[in-house]
Amino acid sequence: MGRKASVDDEQLMDRLSCVFRDVGYEGATLAMLSEATGLKKASLYHRFPGGKEQMAREVLDSAGVWLEEHILAPLKGDGAPADRVKEMARQLDAFYSGGKQACLLNMLSSARIHEGPFTKAIKQIFEAWIEALAAVMADAGVDKREARNRAERGVIMLQGSLVFSRGMGTTRPFREFLKSLPNELLGGEL
Repeated sequence: MGRKASVDDEQLMDRLSCVFRDVGYEGATLAMLSEATGLKKASLYHRFPGGKEQMAREVLDSAGVWLEEHILAPLKGDGAPADRVKEMARQLDAFYSGGKQACLLNMLSSARIHEGPFTKAIKQIFEAWIEALAAVMADAGVDKREARNRAERGVIMLQGSLVFSRGMGTTRPFREFLKSLPNELLGGEL
C-alpha cells in the first residue's frame, strides 16, 4: 500500500498558483515551490518530472478549468446579460481575492511576447473569455464587432486594474473597476 499524499491535488495546485502569482514563472524557485507546498524537492520532482515548467503548465490548466466552470459557463448560461456579467464580476472578485492577487496569466506571460512556454495556452484562455463576453453583449443587442471590441476592452481593463492595484498598494482600483464592469460592457443595453 502506497503512502498517502501529504497534500491533495487541489491544494497542491492552489499553493503552486500562489507562488507563481506572487513572483511569476521566472522568479519562482524550487525552494519557494517546495516551501509553499510542504513537499520536499524530491517529492515535487516525483510528482512533476518536467520540473517547474510542468508545475506552471498544470497550474495554468487548473486555472483554465476554473475559468470554464466559474466564468465561461455562467456567461454562456441563461439569464439576463447584465446578470451574467454581474456574476462574472462576483466570481472574479473571489478569484482575485478582492484585488489582492495578481493575475496568473500575467505572471506566467513571457517578456518575449511570442516565445514563452505558455503563450499559446494563455492566448487560448483570453480568446475563449473574450468570445464568451462578446456573445453576452450580442445577446443584449450590441453589434457583433462592437461587442468584440467591448469584450477586449473589458479584459484589458481588468488586467490593468489588477496591475494598477498592485502598483498603488490598494485594492480600490480593482474594486471600482468591478463595480463599473457591467456598465462598461453593456452601457445603454443594461
